[in-house]
Amino acid sequence: MDETLLGLMEIVGPIILLVILVWVVLRNRRAKGEAPMSVTEQATRDEYADEERRRREGTDDR
Repeated sequence: MDETLLGLMEIVGPIILLVILVWVVLRNRRAKGEAPMSVTEQATRDEYADEERRRREGTDDR
């Protein structure tokens, strides 16, 4: 009985860990998506546009 249980743990344990690892990786990829990058890029564009507007108006700190 003990040998059977040990054999089962050595085979099923790594399979369960692999399934959990794949699930976590896929879940994280789906959660990130494209939204954070596009939000960051838009914020950068807005910041540059604001800086350019201030430079043209002469209200920048230089």
